[in-house]
Amino acid sequence: MTDELRVREVVPSDFEQWLPLWEGYNAFYERVGPNAVPETVTRMTWGRFFDAYEPMHALVADSGGRLVGLVHYIFHRNTTMIGPVCYLQDLFTQREQRGRGIGRALIEGVYARAQAAGSPRVYWHTHETNATAMQLYDKVADRSGFLVYRKAL
Repeated sequence: MTDELRVREVVPSDFEQWLPLWEGYNAFYERVGPNAVPETVTRMTWGRFFDAYEPMHALVADSGGRLVGLVHYIFHRNTTMIGPVCYLQDLFTQREQRGRGIGRALIEGVYARAQAAGSPRVYWHTHETNATAMQLYDKVADRSGFLVYRKAL
C-alpha cells in the first residue's frame, strides 16, 4: 500500500466515511431494496459503538486518513468458558482495496482486542459462496465444522 495502513477504533467523526463501507457490506450480502437494513437500525448500530454499556465494538482500517475497511465485533457469554467469547460479526474492505492485507489486519485487530479482554475465542460466519474471503479465513483461523441454523421470528 502506498499509504500506511492503521487499524484503529472507530470515532464519532468517522460516520461519513464508515457509512459507505457499511452500505457496501450490506449490498454485498444483498441487503438492498426490500431487504435493506433500515436507517434506524444503522443509526442504532452506530450509536452502540460509543455506548460503554454495549458489548458491540468497531474497528476501521485507515489508509492516509481515508477509511478503506471495517470490522464489527461483539463480546458475549458462553456456557463452556469463563471469559467472554468474541463474535466477529461484520468484515468489509472496499472492493478496489482487496488483496492488500486489510482484511487480515482487521481480523488481527479483533484478535488483539479479544485477547486483551480475556476472551478465549474469536469466531465468525461467512456465506458458503464467499470463496475469496474463505481463502483468507482458512489462513487465519480454523473451520469449526458447525453449520448455522436460524429462524426469523
